[in-house]
Amino acid sequence: MRILSRSEELVLLAVWRLNDGAYGVAIRRLIIEQTGKDWSIGAIYVPLDRLVRWGYLRDHQGEPTAERGGRGKRFYRVTKQGLGALRHIKEIHETIWASLGEGAALEKRS
Repeated sequence: MRILSRSEELVLLAVWRLNDGAYGVAIRRLIIEQTGKDWSIGAIYVPLDRLVRWGYLRDHQGEPTAERGGRGKRFYRVTKQGLGALRHIKEIHETIWASLGEGAALEKRS
């Protein structure tokens, strides 16, 4: 299984959290809220496209709306493979953090 990059992981987690409301702008907004950092829309769509290509996300076109000039939003859903990738990266993080030991405090290290 692939090891996700940090941006792929955050995008995949945002889609999972947003569930049926996961589209580009909402994903970007959530990631900005959660990280406190500004993300360009391209920094969202590049990992989205990659995750769809790998089968970790499924996308579909929403209904056209007048306020979007007759275009619909593209919505995303996490697939079973995507959930597996999230579990895998979570296990990696937990293993690495556990290897630091119970007494490891970040503020004590330089």
